[in-house]
Amino acid sequence: MLPPPGLSKSNPPVIETLRTAYKLWHGYHTAFPRLSRYTLGAKIDCVFHEIFISIFTARYAERHLKEQAIKDASAQLNVLIFLMQIAWELKCLDHKKYAAISPPLQAAANMIGGWQKYLKRNTTPDEQES
Repeated sequence: MLPPPGLSKSNPPVIETLRTAYKLWHGYHTAFPRLSRYTLGAKIDCVFHEIFISIFTARYAERHLKEQAIKDASAQLNVLIFLMQIAWELKCLDHKKYAAISPPLQAAANMIGGWQKYLKRNTTPDEQES
């Protein structure tokens, strides 16, 4: 039997941080202006999903595939942060909402960056050549 959602203590901290950000986003998305809800808002939602997939892929991947999945997650997170900035500039997100969602996104970016550094530091010279 699967544990109830959210009670799994085996998720990496970056997943929990992104989960917090996504819960905030989910509430904001429904309040997005109608004109942007199905374009910019839908894209932001898709990018969140892509990041979750990349992180879970990295978590369970073999060593040589892990680095690429983390690079993908990092790139997607940078896109997400940029799209959030655009949403704020277009006033789809007010200052208070943007200020609430920015810290967990930045924390996730720091965690992913740390994961990348860890993998790079702990790679053998043979693994770097391939």
